Amino acid sequence: MNVELRGGRSYDPRPLERHFYTTSACGVCGKASLEQLELRDCPVIPPGPEVAPETIYALPEKLREAQGLFDATGGLHAAALFDKEGELVALREDVGRHNATDKLVGWALLEGRLPLSDHVVMVSGRSSFEILQKCLTAGVPIVCAISAPSSLAVDVARQFGMTLLGFLRGNRFNVYSGHERVLA
Repeated sequence: MNVELRGGRSYDPRPLERHFYTTSACGVCGKASLEQLELRDCPVIPPGPEVAPETIYALPEKLREAQGLFDATGGLHAAALFDKEGELVALREDVGRHNATDKLVGWALLEGRLPLSDHVVMVSGRSSFEILQKCLTAGVPIVCAISAPSSLAVDVARQFGMTLLGFLRGNRFNVYSGHERVLA
């Protein structure tokens, strides 16, 4: 990036240089509880919507069918936004499932769609604290994942009234929090 300052101003960027290794780690590693993490005073998600199990069962296939970059590479995660009837609204892909979720929430923000209070987010891998945190700040009431949630993800879902589903495969899934949004 090149920056030109107006009015003959100058700036010495050398004090901002960083000479150490960075990693793609999330910063949560080693944290054992929500008390050790900051959730920026997020409100509890209000009740609703209710979604039929049959709608939930269909989400993984719809997500997979929409993953164009995965078809080309075989190595990308996806985060998808569905309405409460299970219709795909948007999907974003990235090497990291957290990044795919960032892209999805960023798209919703730029489109003026927040909060996503009548929607479901599905991720192609496991659900982590970071994914639940991003969905919480976007007002998403239901988060589904193909794989397992982390214990901190379950804690976030329970504390903030979110529905968290994991191991969504075929005609089965586990409900870790918020069973009242899944129709019996």
